[in-house]
Amino acid sequence: MRGGRWPANLATLANGLVGVGAIAYVLAGNPLWAMLLILSGIGFDGLDGFLSRKSGLPGTAFGRAADSVSDAVTFGLAPASLLIVHTMSKDLWNPWELAADGVGVLYAALAIGRLVYFTYRGFQHHDFTGAPTPQAALALTVLLLFFEVPGFAGTAPLVVVVGAAAIAVAMVVPVPFPKIRRGAPLRPAMTATAVAVVVAILILQFRPSSGSAGYWVAAAASTFAALGIVVYYVVGPFTVPRDPASGPGGASP
Repeated sequence: MRGGRWPANLATLANGLVGVGAIAYVLAGNPLWAMLLILSGIGFDGLDGFLSRKSGLPGTAFGRAADSVSDAVTFGLAPASLLIVHTMSKDLWNPWELAADGVGVLYAALAIGRLVYFTYRGFQHHDFTGAPTPQAALALTVLLLFFEVPGFAGTAPLVVVVGAAAIAVAMVVPVPFPKIRRGAPLRPAMTATAVAVVVAILILQFRPSSGSAGYWVAAAASTFAALGIVVYYVVGPFTVPRDPASGPGGASP
């Protein structure tokens, strides 16, 4: 079907809108719904790429810019708001507010900087340099499920601040990370990871009591997702084909 680029553009717009919705939910005190909208943004981002390729038309500078703006909102500003705004466990977070604000600003700045690079140059590469912003948002979501809301491992501001800072820096390190395209070695694992996080958050929307069957299913799904995140960050760089001419950095400069 070669019907123009408007379907892909609609998916891009939907991605940006769910990011705005995620920020609104954070401010309204419902971080779980915000996380769910961020995850739906990952789906729209993937749909955008699929529809763009399906159109058979070459990419445009405007399309790349629009995609990066939507990604900046959904995978940059929305996750940063989760770090900065704390409407739950306020007493535990009070001593860490300044650190959380700083890491939130750092996260947003590095995500936007990465997307600016992608808009003007990174799209030319076969794989990513640094972890992609959707993957970072997924990793941050899993981190928050364990150490913030609902806090499967307890509320731990220090772990959240340090972990979020590490996820943010991973977006800009000169290390190759694979695109989860069709045929990629990690595609099945990462698809299962995203599904597991969605399942966990959907169950948590019903506020299962600690120790209930629903709570433990959500915890098990989150644990599975955490393992998937570790696989991507640790194993992922080794799945990127090495180009001898590109030196130790691999295929992506």
